[in-house]
This record gives sequence, C-alpha cells and structure tokens, in this order.
Amino acid sequence: MKNIVIKNVSIVNEGTTTNGDVWIRDTRIEKIGPQLDPSMRIEEIDGTGQTLIPGVIDDQVHFREPGLTHKATIYTEAKAAVRGGVTSFMEMPNTNPPAFTHELLEQKYDIAKHHALANYSFFMGTSNDNIEEVLRTNDKKNDVCGVKIFMGSSTGNLLVENPILLERIFEGAEVLIATHCEEERLIKDNLAKAMAENRKLTAADHPIIRDEEVCFESSFRAVQMAKKFGTRLHILHITTAKELQLFSNMLPLEEKRITSEVCVHHLHFTSDDYARLGNQIKCNPAIKATHNKSALWEGLLDDRLDIIATDHAPHTWAEKQEDYLHAHAGLPLVQHALGLMLHYVAEQKITLERVVEKMSHAPARCFQINNRGFIREGYYADLVLLDRNIPETITKENILYKCGWSPLEGFTQPATVSKTFVNGHMVYGNGGFDESKTGMRLQFNRS
Repeated sequence: MKNIVIKNVSIVNEGTTTNGDVWIRDTRIEKIGPQLDPSMRIEEIDGTGQTLIPGVIDDQVHFREPGLTHKATIYTEAKAAVRGGVTSFMEMPNTNPPAFTHELLEQKYDIAKHHALANYSFFMGTSNDNIEEVLRTNDKKNDVCGVKIFMGSSTGNLLVENPILLERIFEGAEVLIATHCEEERLIKDNLAKAMAENRKLTAADHPIIRDEEVCFESSFRAVQMAKKFGTRLHILHITTAKELQLFSNMLPLEEKRITSEVCVHHLHFTSDDYARLGNQIKCNPAIKATHNKSALWEGLLDDRLDIIATDHAPHTWAEKQEDYLHAHAGLPLVQHALGLMLHYVAEQKITLERVVEKMSHAPARCFQINNRGFIREGYYADLVLLDRNIPETITKENILYKCGWSPLEGFTQPATVSKTFVNGHMVYGNGGFDESKTGMRLQFNRS
C-alpha cells in the first residue's frame, strides 16, 4: 500500500484556496490538514510554491478506437490527457463500428481497462434502428455515463432526426442524454446557398453554413422534448449567444434537469481566426463570430453554462489539409485545455477556483460520479500538481496526441502540470510516466 503526503501545498477546492498537506493512502485521500505526520513510513512530496487541484474530468472526447486508430487510440489520447491534468474522460460512440450495442460498448471498456492511463466511461450511441438497445442502458445506469444523440450532421448512421424515435428515447431513457445539437435541414439549406455562389468555399464559410439558427433550432427542440418528458438532458458544446436563453442559473447544478457545456476552443477562438488557422479550427458546431464568444464567457461566469470540456477530436494532418468541403471537422485539445484556462486565470478573466468548479466539480455533480471531482477525505486521489511559476510553450516536440499537431502550437501556457495522480498513482511526474497502473471505470450514484 502506497502512502504519499504532499506537503505545504496550496489546495484549490470547493471555492477556496488553503495551504496544507494531503495524505494519499493507496487509491484514496486519507486526510487533509496542516502539518500531517502519519505514523507509518511515507513518501513525501514537497508542494511548496505549487498548487494542488482535483483532476479535470472531461465529459466529451473522441479517442477514435476502435476502427479509426490511424487518428488516435485510447492509450495515446488518455496519456496526453494525463499529461495535461485530465484524470477522467467520457468518450463518444462515433467509432468504427459505432457503439450501438452493449456488446460493442463493453469492448471499448475492455480496451480502456488494459490501456487507459486515466479513468474512463463511454457513451451509448444512438441510431435510427437501435432504440431497444439504447433503452437497455437503463439497466446499466450506474456504470455507463449516458446516451449520446447526434441531432445534427455526423459520420455513418449516427444522425437521429426522426421525431418519433427521438421522443421514444427522451421518454424512455432513465440515464442522462447528451446531445449534439445542429439542425440538419438548415445546414443543407445554407450549404446549397453557399454552393450556388459558384466560388471556392473555405473554412471561413463554416460558421455561415453552420450558423446560429442551426444550433438554436436544434437545441430548442431538445429542450422542449426534455421538458415534456422530464428527461435528464445535457447539451454539449454550446456556441451561440442565442442558445443561452435556453438555460437557467436559478437552481443548484445538482437540481437541474437540463444542463449545458461549453468547450475551450469556443471560449478561445473566433471566426476571425479562420484566416490564420483555416481548417485546423474547423469543428462542429462551428467557431463563430466574436459576440458569441463574449456571450459564452458571460454565460459561463453566471452559471447558465455548467461545464468546461474539450470535445477533443483528433484527425491526421493530411485529413485537415483537404479542401474545405472534405477536411475533417474536429480539434485535438485534451492535453492543453487546463493550460489554456490557466491563461485566462492569468488574464483575470476567471479565477482558478472557478476553473476547478467548471472542469472538476461540475462534471462530477452533473454526471453524479462516485467519489471523484473533489479533494475530499475518502475520495479517490485524482489530483494535479501545478507549478504556476514555470510556463510551457506548446510545440510539436511536447504534443502527445497521436495526430502530432495542435491549433495551439506556439502558444505559451502560464503554468506547467508537474504531477498527475490517478487513483493515488503518480502516472505523470518528474517529466516522465509510470504506466504500471491503468485507470478505473467510472461509477455513478444514480438512484
């Protein structure tokens, strides 16, 4: 049994910052307090001048395995996640084959059990012909993070548009439903209009084809169905000012039935950045005009937006170099999301306490994750030690994504992740990895 005490560290947790020690015993936090001196022999880590936060929980990633492993694998992307302070992830079903059955879903869990350095959960996928399998997720609600519905353009046959099928899922699901909301009919109409202009389309056209109405109409429909059936709905990657009217900050997060997420790239980039980065920042839903970014920040800070995530979606460099219509949509972000938010802490746009709330506490509350997301005695020791005195510039040499690139290359983060603990095991530290242990399957406290 390992015993580690992180001494004299600045602890950021549950809205406060205190100085003290944290004792890790085996997989869990044994005790938190000043000048801890356990009687047994322990390993001490000097945290003087450093900051300890609960590990980030990323509720939306695409790690591509099985079937798309030329882009990424569960091993490579979970390793990148840990390097960036993400200790738990929830992965999406649009792999090859898609996770449309519980047998296929369990195959992904088995891969993660043997290869993921972070803790993990996987969403059950929906199609137009697997509703009975989707509703079987009710029987597994304490060890599956939720059901994912693509209510907008997607690969393969993951798009679900049929209103009768959608209502059956919203009515019958007892677990959280997470939605990608873009109205396919409007996307097609906007694309046809752009094509009729008889010019070469570029990435700058992306937020015009996938505009504010595309997002709002679909999100509005999802909210209406959730209200009709009392469904637990979580809308992913909100990108528009208009959508913010669909969400409330009048209840504590634990009492909300409809919650929302914003992604780091929509808080960072605007449509002005297409001129510089082109298809590198092509993603669905699109990065939009500056006023939307300003509104997203406002919604995040006043709690209409509940969670900060990444929607980490790696593609090869070659896939991004295609012409606009064929370039794949998605950005690799999981290694750098925390560092990017620390940039905004340094800019005094948000406090570190609020970053921890939105990236660690809120995902744990929103998904009712068992014993994670906080620095509490008895909780799993998923912890990140930050050195806020050592900046780190993102370069090809330190990018761990299998795709090998980032739209943030050249960007300097104001702090460095010096150590990452997953279930009490120091997976990353001292510039290297200890891969002798893998993460655990997330469990959920659902009645």
